[in-house]
Amino acid sequence: MSADRLNLRGLARTELAGLLNEMEQPAYRAKQIFSWLHQKRVSTFDEMTNLPASFRQSLAQRCTIGGVKVQKRLVSSIDGTVKYLYGLDGGDLVEGVLMGHRHGNSLCISSQAGCRMGCAFCASALGGLSRNLTTGEILGQVYAAADDIAPERIGSIVMMGVGEPLDNFENVCRFLELVSHPDGFGLSLRRISLSTCGLVDEIYRLAEKKYPVTLSVSLHAANDDLRSELMPINRKYGIAALLKACRDYFEATGRRVSFEYSLMAGKNDAVTDAKALAALLKGRGDHVNLIPHNPVKERALTRSNRETVLAFQKELEIRGINATIRRELGADLDAACGQLRRTDG
Repeated sequence: MSADRLNLRGLARTELAGLLNEMEQPAYRAKQIFSWLHQKRVSTFDEMTNLPASFRQSLAQRCTIGGVKVQKRLVSSIDGTVKYLYGLDGGDLVEGVLMGHRHGNSLCISSQAGCRMGCAFCASALGGLSRNLTTGEILGQVYAAADDIAPERIGSIVMMGVGEPLDNFENVCRFLELVSHPDGFGLSLRRISLSTCGLVDEIYRLAEKKYPVTLSVSLHAANDDLRSELMPINRKYGIAALLKACRDYFEATGRRVSFEYSLMAGKNDAVTDAKALAALLKGRGDHVNLIPHNPVKERALTRSNRETVLAFQKELEIRGINATIRRELGADLDAACGQLRRTDG
């Protein structure tokens, strides 16, 4: 069973070198295998043709390359956005979205199968958390999409799919190190955004790593009462503590934090909400990304109309807050994170 074997694709270079030392193999094999796993992205050990056949057999008995399978691929007839439904070992499903922009292709990936954060507007949290994705499974989403669109390239990654990345901290950090490795996929960490609902302790842990990733924080309310209603994590980490962590993250990494604000009709989209948000963020220099809410049929929340979204943006801007409205892509697909896996799960 693959579950009993070591997934090589999720190992750091030092861990791979340690394994080879244990198997009494020369150190240079680590670079060879790393290249097969992360540059050539082979799916079997037999494809590693510069390794002795006997060693390949030993690896196959002890290890697996692992990965994910594209179970469904949906393409938007409107703008060409691609939505992937990935199948994992054990039957879990997660999602990814490939979006074309003027600056290149951006891939949104998942970090968990399900989510335990319980946000009131989110499809991913329905049914709770099944499990964390392994490092190899997070990488596998990137590699599957990269192979699908070759020779085009993935220019940026957004960790904003199913799950809370900072709730899978160690595997996500290893993913960041592997996907950016110059002998591997080689994507600059500056081209990666990591979205969080606001796990303050983990934001500080991430700041200690000094990865130059962009931290994107889901805010969605300007006061603790409403945010706690929408996002239960706020009952543990209130807005004041979260904003301090974001400021400290910027000071530690030099990377400004962006705030996501999903506009829900009659809930958080009034002019008074915009004024409160502007007062909350005044003088910080932070960017606000306004998101017209993607309705989820199991939730009662609905999206704000276009006029309300524009009025909210205008109110922020006249009060000195940089705010943009997220461009909507793939509107004819199951748009909200978690919807596709629920219809197919």
